Amino acid sequence: MTVLNAVENTLGLNVNYEFLEAGDKCLQMHGIALPEETVKSIMKSDATLKGPVGETAAAVIVKLRQLLDLYANVRPFKSYPNVPCLKPNIDFVIVRENTEDLYKGFEYTLGDVAVSLRVITRAGSERIAKYAFEEAARRGVKRKVTAVHKANVLKATCGLFAEACRSVARNYPSISYEELYVDAAAMFLIKKPEDFDVLVTTNMFGDILSDEAAQLVGGLGVAPAANIGEKYGLFEPVHGAAWDIAGRNIANPSSLILAAKMMFEWLGFKNNDEICLEAAKVIEKSIIEAFRRRCVTPDLGGSLSTKDMGLKVASLIGEVASGKDP
Repeated sequence: MTVLNAVENTLGLNVNYEFLEAGDKCLQMHGIALPEETVKSIMKSDATLKGPVGETAAAVIVKLRQLLDLYANVRPFKSYPNVPCLKPNIDFVIVRENTEDLYKGFEYTLGDVAVSLRVITRAGSERIAKYAFEEAARRGVKRKVTAVHKANVLKATCGLFAEACRSVARNYPSISYEELYVDAAAMFLIKKPEDFDVLVTTNMFGDILSDEAAQLVGGLGVAPAANIGEKYGLFEPVHGAAWDIAGRNIANPSSLILAAKMMFEWLGFKNNDEICLEAAKVIEKSIIEAFRRRCVTPDLGGSLSTKDMGLKVASLIGEVASGKDP
């Protein structure tokens, strides 16, 4: 909020914030992890910025993804200065289908046998593939989409997903297209991460690969995520709640600050709002400058508290926005 307030004051952006309850403590206090009032308020908002909720994540974020049809989970990964990275030139995005797959929760047991039903639809696969190609076109980095699946084993479900991706690829002749089996993709994320631009995959594979990818660029503390649908957008840090360090003022705020950057970027493109787009650029440039100066929390080798890092990034907002060399 310190950073967001600085953005508002600097750019003349007027944002009304409403604070809503959800998660572990909400469950303890009210007997429900995601109150109906919270959902209603989210549906009335232009965008939602969500913090970690704890062990009730399935009852909160997974439920919201399906309730609001937030079909695209978008997670960017980029090398930042003075942040421990596998290689200095990493810049790719994982676009993960967000509403289907095993996360539908269709499970049952028959005696000593447990069964989970994997749901993959053509419509769901085609729309996430289209999102990935549009993302590659918008980024304009390598203009390449890599579809990740396991169609050699999961012939029906992954076979359908791969077929849908190929069908969509034919509509984007200027975007390079390739496919990888998920085990090979996991290997090449370590071996040649600089070769990727946009990876598109199914829900569970995307969940696993995106956590792996975060370790290439400094860990979950610098990894933001967007959950995007036709109408709603919800933005969050990739990491969960760390109750073991709660109250110690040492958590890395970078992921949530970068999630706010994604939020303003989405609002800007959706509403053709130049101020929101400028806010997104200013936030990212300011946090990059904080990284460059090593003004970071202990997990990144710095000595700042959570609060002080937020204050430092906020102090850089004005310098960056004015065009000065910070």
